[in-house]
Amino acid sequence: MNPRVVPLLLFAPFVAAAVLASARPSVSPLPARSNGSPAPPSDPGAYAGAETCAECHEEVARLVARTPHGAARVSARIPEALRGCEGCHGPGTAHVEAGGDPERILRLSAATPGERAGVCLGCHEGQDERINFRRSEHMGSQVACDACHAPHGEGAHDRLLRREPNDLCFSCHTEVRNAFALPFHHRVPEGAMKCIDCHNQHGGFARQQRLFGTDPACVKCHSDKQGPFTFEHLALRLEGCMGCHLPHGSNNPRLLTRSEVRFLCLECHSRIVSPGEEFPTVGTPSFHNLNQARYQNCTTCHVMIHGSNISDVFFE
Repeated sequence: MNPRVVPLLLFAPFVAAAVLASARPSVSPLPARSNGSPAPPSDPGAYAGAETCAECHEEVARLVARTPHGAARVSARIPEALRGCEGCHGPGTAHVEAGGDPERILRLSAATPGERAGVCLGCHEGQDERINFRRSEHMGSQVACDACHAPHGEGAHDRLLRREPNDLCFSCHTEVRNAFALPFHHRVPEGAMKCIDCHNQHGGFARQQRLFGTDPACVKCHSDKQGPFTFEHLALRLEGCMGCHLPHGSNNPRLLTRSEVRFLCLECHSRIVSPGEEFPTVGTPSFHNLNQARYQNCTTCHVMIHGSNISDVFFE
């Protein structure tokens, strides 16, 4: 090996690490602690206590008392410095002694989305469903926890949500809401399903978990399509369920990406059409004449289209 190449190879991992670090969304703790929660001061008298906060912030204290955050105030499992208002807003004595000076307390309303998320993750990051939030698409788009959750409980919904879950999602994802207006869709608008039945709103590893082509969210309900099969449909392995299906809404009863199944199949299987017929192609003539009704629905014969343990052409 060229001796000049060796130092470059040794240096490459450090360059890659620096590039990856610079591409990550910014989620910073306030003021600075590895787990995202406010760092305890050296002076034990720096914490004023939630009762002192309530003397001025009476309405907020009343709301919080009804929430899990309020219950945490009396939990022996939680370090004293993280209980009550100061668990999120930091030590409050200096704020009180300065007559309520807003610059002497941690004001989350003035913090960046990454900083606000850092405070929440100080307690919640260890929970499995939120373990990847720092790398999620929401955080990458600067959508912090409080975009959906009301930490003081003013939303009055389960899990401190500001609105019902589907309404929250649709408030940003308008294109998805429009897709649900199509004739065929999963029954989300009817209330039979929630967006979070399929999506991990806190970020997850669904793309990495797609091992045999099927998507984990889909096979939770459609387990018969999961496989593995002796004879696999290559499209399913390569593209997953959404290579053929539109999960939010479609003009096709099977939620296909095309209006008719034959048009979808022909995107890959164009050579099955005979020369001179409705869809001319070059190649060996086949037995398929798409001018005849019997050949216009591919799944009439190729029933086991997701995969089969019996037939390599997916016959039943």
